[in-house]
Parts: sequence; C-alpha cells; structure tokens
Amino acid sequence: MSVPTAIAVTSPDLVLPPHDRQTPPAAVQPQETLEGSLTGMHALVEQHGYVIALYSASAAAGPATRRLHTVRSVLESDRIALLGVDLPPLGLALLAQQLRQLSVCDFSPGVLASSARLLAHYIYAGALLNSVAKLDRIPVSLKSHAKSWVPGAQFAVLANPRPQLVRVGQDQLAGPEFGTRLLVATGQLASDWVTGTLAPDWQVQGVSHVPLPEASSGWWGTGKIIEFAAGLYDVSVLYQLVSSVRREECHWCGLELIGDRCGFCAAPLPSEPPSPTPGSPAVRAPSTPRALPRGMR
Repeated sequence: MSVPTAIAVTSPDLVLPPHDRQTPPAAVQPQETLEGSLTGMHALVEQHGYVIALYSASAAAGPATRRLHTVRSVLESDRIALLGVDLPPLGLALLAQQLRQLSVCDFSPGVLASSARLLAHYIYAGALLNSVAKLDRIPVSLKSHAKSWVPGAQFAVLANPRPQLVRVGQDQLAGPEFGTRLLVATGQLASDWVTGTLAPDWQVQGVSHVPLPEASSGWWGTGKIIEFAAGLYDVSVLYQLVSSVRREECHWCGLELIGDRCGFCAAPLPSEPPSPTPGSPAVRAPSTPRALPRGMR
C-alpha cells in the first residue's frame, strides 16, 4: 500500500480534527530549531516521498515561512512543495484538511499540490468583528472605519473568495451556492450571529466549533473576533471537483498538474504552444479549470 503525500502546516493550531479514520494527520513544520525542522522534513520526504507545505501568503516574510524555504534549500529536494495561500488562518486550516482528505485518493503529488489553488476558490472564509479600524487585509471604506467607532457596532467580513464587508443587521454576506460545513472559531467576542444567522442564511449542512488559530487576531486586526470558514467536506465531492479538471504535464519537472502552474517547481504552463521541432511531441495548450460540476451546486 502506497503512503499518501504528506501535508504540512506551520502551526499546530492549523491542524483540524479529521472527519474520519481515513484522513491522515498533518505534519507541523517548522519545528523549534532549524536542526529539528531539517530532521523532520527529511523524515517526511523519506517516509511519504513528497511533502506539500502550506503557509499564509500574508506571512511570506515571517520566520516560519523563511524557515521552510531554508529547509528546502538545504535539503536540495524537488519533492517539497511550498504553497503560499491567500486565506485567513481558519480558511488555511480548512484547505489543509481538504488536502489531507484527498491525499489518500489516487491523485499524483503534482495534481494534489496544484489542486490547492482550485480548492481555495471554493472556501468562504471570513469573520465577525467589532471593529475594522485595524483591518488591512481587505478594502475598508472611510465610512466603515467611522462606523467602527460606534458602540455596539459589529461587522461581518468575507475575505475569500470575494472580499465583502457589511454592517451586521443591515446587509448579508454572499454565501456559497453549494453544500458546505461551517467551521467556527471564537475569540474575545460574544455573539450568536454566526451560528444563529449566518449558518441558516448560507444553508450549511453542519457546524463545527474549533479553537481560534493564534494568527487570527493579527490577520483580522483585533482579538474581538469570531472567525468562520465554510467549504466542501465530503471527500467524494472534493474528488469529483479535482478530477473534473484536465491534467497537464509540467514542462520543467515533469510532474502532473491541473490549472496553469506546477505546485512543486512553480513553473507556469506555456502561454502558447511552441513550434514543434523535429522528433519532439507537440505541446498542449494550457487548460482552464472548469467550474464546479452541476451536481455540486
């Protein structure tokens, strides 16, 4: 039996509980010291063959991300994919969980790594805040900044897939048009709006409460927060989504991929097929990921 590709994250609070016994755990990288990170990553590569490490794109210059790049450079391994994802912390944890679910399927490491961008598009990640005064991750109008100083004001913010900010009680957040489960992580804010209003509006198929990731307060600009993330949770539906996209071969490293960029070497697909040379096969044009299949809407 083959060992599934390892999925790694930069913090233990980004490891969500598995849905079932088949979902493998996530590895936490980096560890406390550079030596520990090198030893841990080398062991993962030796055991699993390939490693997909997720980190927040907003923390690209942070110590954990720099450590990941240092480890890959020192190990000189082309079997480690480092993927910076533009999602809030809880959304990133959800993406890692989805990749863990898919890692036991028959997808190659290249397809699994490049599927992260596709899966992220179907994650609805946001938060309930009592102030947007320090929120700099999404555009905030001067009017919203002014309203954030009004006592008792609360704001619902959607960061992904399309940024949106509304005053609670005055408007609604645009939700998914397909079945999801909702993750809720509560910080220093007391409110039942997420479970009592948002969940019914989005017609979610279940709600799970999880601890608030440590990085969430910094990401959202306040500790008075309730973070939420809704996404696909059934592995068969996730499998259908990824397998519905045409596969290509990376012209640089030779791994399979979906979309327009390799998850391991980051090489993009050629924008135009080069002129065939004698004795060489024609290169296929890049594919465009298809929308969510009808049965999943």
